[in-house]
Amino acid sequence: MIHIGKLHPSISTGSRWFPRLVVNSLQHCWYSTVQHSAQVTNQNDKFQVGTQIHGYTVIQSSEIPDFHAHAIMLRHNETGAQHLHITRDDQNNVFSIAFRTTPMDNTGVSHILEHTVLCGSAKYPCRDPFFKMLNRSLSTFMNAFTASDWTMYPFSTQNEKDYHNLLSVYLDAAFFPNLRETDFRQEGWRLEHSNLQDINSPIIFKGIVFNEMKGALSTGESIYQNAYQNLLLPNHTYSFNSGGDPLDIPKLTYDQLKEFHVSHYHPSNARFYTYGTFSLEKHLSHINDHVLKNFLRSNPQTEIPLEPKWSEPRIVTISCPPDNLAADPEKQTTVSVGYMLDYSEDPFEQFVLNILSTLMVSGPNSPFYQSLREPNYGSDYSPVTGLDSQTKNSTFAVGLQGIHENDVEKVVAIIEETFLKIVREGFEPERIESILHNVELSQKHQTSNFGLALIMAVIPSWNQDKNPISPLFVNTYVQKFKNILEKNPAFLQEKVKECFLNNTHKLTLIMKPDVDYTSIKDQKEMELLASMTKNFTDAARIELLEQGLKLEAIQSHKDDASVLPKMMVSEIDPKIKETKVEENMLDDVKIFTCEQPTNGITYFRAIIPTSSLPYVVKPYLPLFCNVLTRLGAGSRNYKELAQIIELTTGGLHASPHLVTNHADNDAIEYGIMLSSHCLERNIPMMFSLWQDILNEPEFNNPDRLRTLINSAASDLSQSVAQSGHLYAMACAAKGLTPAAQLSELFSGLRQVEFMKELSEQESLDGVIENLMKTAMYICNSNDMRCAINAPSEMLDSSIHALSEMLTSLNTVGFDDPDFVQDADFHPKSQKTFVEMDFPVNYVSKCIRGVPYSHEDYAKLQILLRLMSAKYLHQEIREKGGAYGGGAKIDSGVISFYSYRDPNTLSTLNSFEKSVIWASEGKFTDDDIEEAKLSVFSHIDSPVPPSNRGMPLFKSGLTDEIRQLHRDRLFATNRNDLINVSQRYLLPGAQKDAYAIIGPKNEELRNDPGWKKSLKSVP
Repeated sequence: MIHIGKLHPSISTGSRWFPRLVVNSLQHCWYSTVQHSAQVTNQNDKFQVGTQIHGYTVIQSSEIPDFHAHAIMLRHNETGAQHLHITRDDQNNVFSIAFRTTPMDNTGVSHILEHTVLCGSAKYPCRDPFFKMLNRSLSTFMNAFTASDWTMYPFSTQNEKDYHNLLSVYLDAAFFPNLRETDFRQEGWRLEHSNLQDINSPIIFKGIVFNEMKGALSTGESIYQNAYQNLLLPNHTYSFNSGGDPLDIPKLTYDQLKEFHVSHYHPSNARFYTYGTFSLEKHLSHINDHVLKNFLRSNPQTEIPLEPKWSEPRIVTISCPPDNLAADPEKQTTVSVGYMLDYSEDPFEQFVLNILSTLMVSGPNSPFYQSLREPNYGSDYSPVTGLDSQTKNSTFAVGLQGIHENDVEKVVAIIEETFLKIVREGFEPERIESILHNVELSQKHQTSNFGLALIMAVIPSWNQDKNPISPLFVNTYVQKFKNILEKNPAFLQEKVKECFLNNTHKLTLIMKPDVDYTSIKDQKEMELLASMTKNFTDAARIELLEQGLKLEAIQSHKDDASVLPKMMVSEIDPKIKETKVEENMLDDVKIFTCEQPTNGITYFRAIIPTSSLPYVVKPYLPLFCNVLTRLGAGSRNYKELAQIIELTTGGLHASPHLVTNHADNDAIEYGIMLSSHCLERNIPMMFSLWQDILNEPEFNNPDRLRTLINSAASDLSQSVAQSGHLYAMACAAKGLTPAAQLSELFSGLRQVEFMKELSEQESLDGVIENLMKTAMYICNSNDMRCAINAPSEMLDSSIHALSEMLTSLNTVGFDDPDFVQDADFHPKSQKTFVEMDFPVNYVSKCIRGVPYSHEDYAKLQILLRLMSAKYLHQEIREKGGAYGGGAKIDSGVISFYSYRDPNTLSTLNSFEKSVIWASEGKFTDDDIEEAKLSVFSHIDSPVPPSNRGMPLFKSGLTDEIRQLHRDRLFATNRNDLINVSQRYLLPGAQKDAYAIIGPKNEELRNDPGWKKSLKSVP
């Protein structure tokens, strides 16, 4: 129920709409290199080309030296099912099953099917086994995705028993789902009385996907993204929204859903993927015996034809709702020029296009950045800028959002002129070198989810019947690219001319705000509803009411999940994985060193706390972090600084730092955190760059600063609709703890409004002055602490370079304590309603809780997970139709929330009822066991070498404190959960607060108990 571009994730209580270009290139999977174990090597020897095993034939077996992996490609003899296995010494094993899904309308059939197959199967007939497995597993990832032309069901886990438990559930769900009509009505859409106790109450649309897509398609960004693909590739499946349009979703019938499953979810249309250290032979045996032997070969006929090439360009104008957070109401137009590129089987061609796209649009030294963004015609690039290789024909677009409608022709002309300039002048060798350096660095950079990132990167091309192994030979393509450039320096210019200047398949897409957009959509929905109910007789209304009551009864029924496989808490290691961290003093600065196998990379972090920062400049701290490394420093202007950063590091980053003391809810530490990483040869330069940035930061560049402010303000305004539950929780919590109060200032609605105000200012003199003032408190070595993660052979050189940097830094008279308390802070309760032009709500209730080291924190963790899974999921998602909801504790605050929710006060009522349910102990010991499993699954997720030791460095959490917390999790019992629910969650037990972000609501408007914000934000 995620949607990347046109990708919808299946589960995730609070998943958000992901940008279209998430997995466009192989660069997104250039992650890590580790060594083969003997076990892994021996497994590969069994699978030579031509080997027959468990009904499969090995068709390719290749070493992938770039990733220290081995790829094995197999085809099932009877069904033709394809299987890609990546053997790699990585304990986080991955499985996925993907199908090519090609909807030919906007009903969201592939998206709704993705939800519905997870609601019960032949072997696991209980309702909703997928969500139940979230609490019966130690998985490190579980979800499902719907893209424009494929649907995928992936999971990962470090435990072999858990792996085979999940494998069994996933396979049965995909190939043998029950597909009950009641599940279709719950997950997809239905007509239902608004009050099931009153037959005369209004009939409305309900359904999880229906409400999800109302929220997903509520912003200009998402509307533009979908229209771009639909219009540029109009000949087949890409002309439709695979997620579903809310005005078309009610046209989907139950029979059509079942037919789509028969035609698309067949092994002949499937692509299986396994990754890690577990036995491929066992995987194949299980898949063949439990699935494939039950099918014969089929011809699914899901192939996607090549898009016919246009003979001349097209121009289209669409509309969207106005953004009430936009800095300038007169500058809300978006325009981009998009191109369909020629189809190619050659993975090197895709590699070149990725390099070319990065050169053209990425960073301040790119030609389009300089021609479009630096002049500040708009707030940022258009939402579709860059290369998109998700579709059969790759596409590329570039443009601007946040422009005046009178500037559309000017922007289009600039785009054409910039292409011409690129052809004339080419690219600086240093820029090409910096991108290739990034390739080298990224291959060594280790993450905890490499196996998942890998399949996300290769599935688009594999789905189009290209070889999924071929793109993995990255270094081969790098060398080929260098050789071509050496022989033909104009290679890239020729490619630009071929792909863009001589390309007639070109779409200019213009989007303008329409103040009536939302009301027109609402009117159309009302008309659709009226047309579907106008002929309802009394008997039809009774039948509809009975259907609603039947579904509610099913949703309320206590389901027997004993048929599902399950891990046991007793199988979890009672001991934490300890991390050895050395603490020393270097030039009066505390240094944390952690020796780790980081593949020849040094990782550096520094925290600079600043409790002395005056309140007037505190709102500037996020902006300060945003611009600190992007405005120039020392003798380098911002373009020179960006170039050297790209050439020598993986980026220099600053971010706000805010933590609650692990033992005191009222004590906080805030400031900034610096982070960077580099190869061994660049260690001195990395620290030299930080030295220049901290000693001689440049802020007095109004034009460049305005570009960065406009971009940041635009990103924040768009994020509210995408992550409204986070903003609602922050808004509700802001009066409960000092950390929550600052968090709202740094990253909540107040920060959104603050950046909006900055972007509206004609002069930035005051902003520059406040950034300089912030630097006085930040850019020094007072109270700084640093951390280095690196191999043993690189620690000395890293510490030496760090010492030289620290010696050069300024010191000032501040002597701030590590953690501070605000004597003026007093927790307070409030209710806030923020009215926004959204079709759905984001609802939250927050309660003042306890800090991490408190004996009740572990109990509350388990209780809130139990309440989320066993009560709130059922009430908020299944019955209420919201996309997600739940409860959690973090930084001393207990938060209840809902996401893309059609309801408001009824959801708050569900929060209250969940508390009564918990306080009365209406849960079982099995429920407690499952909640513990879910909590341990989260805290035991794999940590890459670069991040080990960070709990100690960031928050002071020693291994001893973490072990005590783990012991408390194991020890928590039924009485503990009832006790903490009564002491913390019952009304009046602790300070609480509420927030709702959503559309116009007369009931909330007229309730004097709610503080209203009817403009943009409070």
